[in-house]
Amino acid sequence: MEEIRHRIRIVLCRPSHPGNIGAAARAMKAMGLSDLRLVAPERYPAPEAEWMATNAADVLKNATVHAGLKEAVADCVATFALSARPREWSPQVLDVRTAAARATQLNGDVAFVFGNEAAGLTNEEMFACQYLVHIPANPAFSSLNLAQAVQVVCYELFVASGYVQEALLTDY
Repeated sequence: MEEIRHRIRIVLCRPSHPGNIGAAARAMKAMGLSDLRLVAPERYPAPEAEWMATNAADVLKNATVHAGLKEAVADCVATFALSARPREWSPQVLDVRTAAARATQLNGDVAFVFGNEAAGLTNEEMFACQYLVHIPANPAFSSLNLAQAVQVVCYELFVASGYVQEALLTDY
């Protein structure tokens, strides 16, 4: 997991609530990830982010802020866009488990890209990515909170990396 976790970037595009930034940082740290990138956040830094990060202040402190998505993922060989909405045309569509497995098998840095809380990713942001990722959910209500979606993706990356077996053997 050590090598894999340094190749994964979590990118939040235009997050509007700093609490979600902090909660995403906490979710990342719990699953062994630390590279958080923020694209044009509405309010950051902010106390709400720190409050929600709970012991993941290091992830927040090292987060980088970017003006646009292309800048945020310039060092990545693949990008995975998260969306609950179907699109008329989109990159290759994967479920989150398959996307995590593919990401951990690629050589080079990869990014999982999330849209803002109200509208998700723009078409331009989605088309900048090679893959469209769905988190299977209730078809009648498939919208997850931003930080919850980050948690699901980070967990699937944790499992796909094989780190879960090592974590189970750790003496608590």
